[in-house]
Amino acid sequence: MESSIQEVARLTGTTSRTLRHYDAVGLLAPSRVGDNGYRWYDEDALVRLQRILLLRELGLGLAEIGRALDDERDDTAALRRHLAWLESEKHRLDRQIAAVESTISTREQGGTVMAEKMFDGFDHTQHEDEVVERWGRTTYDTSDAWWRAMNEAERADWKSRTAALADEWAAAAGAGHDPASEFAQDLAGRHVAWLGSIPGTPGHGSAPVREYVTGLADMYVADPRFARNYGGEAGATFVRDALHLYAARHL
Repeated sequence: MESSIQEVARLTGTTSRTLRHYDAVGLLAPSRVGDNGYRWYDEDALVRLQRILLLRELGLGLAEIGRALDDERDDTAALRRHLAWLESEKHRLDRQIAAVESTISTREQGGTVMAEKMFDGFDHTQHEDEVVERWGRTTYDTSDAWWRAMNEAERADWKSRTAALADEWAAAAGAGHDPASEFAQDLAGRHVAWLGSIPGTPGHGSAPVREYVTGLADMYVADPRFARNYGGEAGATFVRDALHLYAARHL
């Protein structure tokens, strides 16, 4: 199956000029060019274009998109991560929709709106209470300031890399790896390094403290909101056990 450049432009809401520019900068080449100069795109090219458009919606520039495509050449795995992020955003938007509908309904009926309901889904700080209770106000405030200082592209890149790590955990659990295996322990090491890269976390800049890592690992299983990131309770349990072993050996 092939689609002409005009068909692709119409289906994606972009322009032929944009598609030619993607080719010129090495982002998306047509699968073939006819004798008449017409450009055609096969299935692989269209899948690559879908990834490009998804990354554009995340706010990434063309250079950043090119690096992302080069770093992850498995289109299916990359699209799975995009899907996980889209589902997360859908869940957040569903909460926002419900909050706005509730406000409208309450106002129309002459009732009093509740702030707790009005702003559900509007902020990234939904885990503030847990963080403050477990690790202190300074930990939360420092991490929150770091997050708010990012631009949209930086946040999108962070979310993408975080989703990629979660996908690898879920895949490893599904493949039946032992938490003590070299593969699982390599993942645990990368996870700990990821935690340590977040300003405000105990041990930031070096190695996170053992209690912080094991406490988070326990939370992954205990809280369904976190377990969902790793494919459910079974996946979260695998992550927890691997992180506990890694912490005992290295932290």
